[in-house]
Amino acid sequence: MITFNAFQKEAYAMRLCSVATVIGFELSKEKATQLVLYLELLAKWNKTYNLTAIRDPDEMLERHLVDSLSIVPFITAETLLDVGTGPGLPGIPLAIIYPEKQFTLLDSNSKKTRFITQSLITLSLKNVDVRHNRIEALDKNEKYHQIISRAFTALPNFVELCKQALTDNGQLLAMKGLKPDEKEAQLDSAYSITSMIELCVPGCDAQRHLIIIEPQ
Repeated sequence: MITFNAFQKEAYAMRLCSVATVIGFELSKEKATQLVLYLELLAKWNKTYNLTAIRDPDEMLERHLVDSLSIVPFITAETLLDVGTGPGLPGIPLAIIYPEKQFTLLDSNSKKTRFITQSLITLSLKNVDVRHNRIEALDKNEKYHQIISRAFTALPNFVELCKQALTDNGQLLAMKGLKPDEKEAQLDSAYSITSMIELCVPGCDAQRHLIIIEPQ
């Protein structure tokens, strides 16, 4: 079973604090410790449940946690939905950073939602509601001010699936690699891309973008 020694935990926490400064927010030692505990849980469970194709904890730190933290400056809503969250990315890292905000993490894979449920207990996170479901099955009266996706689906499909759960003045936040091409940027006429932001992801050589979509 994977466990981190004291040196690893300290090194990972220091890396996350350094990353946060570059991205543009302050990360307390307490929250960095929580993030490292989540990383340790992810590495442990991944051995049995194949939650992510990335196996190496160092790589998980960079490609999952650091990538998730890159959108911290753009989280403005009080109620957020992370759709297709997988093992809780970016939802759990964001919930650790913003304990005053309420996050709903949605995924149709029962292994991943079971992992999230156990993680919430271990991390003592009180501001997360985990759902084993598809976005289409959400109650039509359930609305969110920001809906996040990380490598979930193409932009037109993201809009189509999630628009029923978005408030009238809400935002869809799509985490992508390259900027969308002209075809992918063709959305429902009632929605438009209002920002394409090149994300600051320290240590990542590949392009990362945040696409913000709003009702017109």
